[in-house]
Amino acid sequence: MYFSLLPDIAYDEKPISYPFSKSDYVVTKNFFRRYKVNETAFSYAVLFTKYSIQDGETPDSIARKAYGNAFYDWVILLTNNLVDARFDWPLTSRQLYDTISQEFDDPYAEVHHYETADGTRVDEAYYNGSHKINQGGTIVTKAGNTLSQPISVAEHYARENEKKREIYLLKPKYFRTFVSDFKKHNKYKKDKNNYINQRLKRTG
Repeated sequence: MYFSLLPDIAYDEKPISYPFSKSDYVVTKNFFRRYKVNETAFSYAVLFTKYSIQDGETPDSIARKAYGNAFYDWVILLTNNLVDARFDWPLTSRQLYDTISQEFDDPYAEVHHYETADGTRVDEAYYNGSHKINQGGTIVTKAGNTLSQPISVAEHYARENEKKREIYLLKPKYFRTFVSDFKKHNKYKKDKNNYINQRLKRTG
């Protein structure tokens, strides 16, 4: 349904004998006309509810649950500024396991990075070294491996995948207004040169 709402654009195909013969036009969807939700919109709690994507849920299954129609999956993607669901959507536990198992020899033992208790990333030299710190007003020396810990490839990818689970759902009472505004946004305005109608224009 998303693509049916995008306007068309007629691309000028210059013939081999151009400029001595007439041009042909190929009509296609204007994928460059992308609707992006302003990031500040998410600060208005009245418009959205937070939602945690469960394992195996898809944009269309959530759209069916939230808006009663799977075809409105594009609303889920647009209101969260998700460009490509193949990469921006969380993997299932099985998909995650298969992905890291294919890309790494031993993702559960291989270290991705090191980090301190507050999440600050440090390098291997820090982890293997010793460091002076202020502990209750006294300067003491601590081993790096007591101040930081290794994070495996598997743990890192699992964390990143979990972050993708948190999305915003447009509340149903604002849903129709959003769809209507989106349709208006995808109508061309008249100009002197390239305008054909509200759903079609030519390239220059």
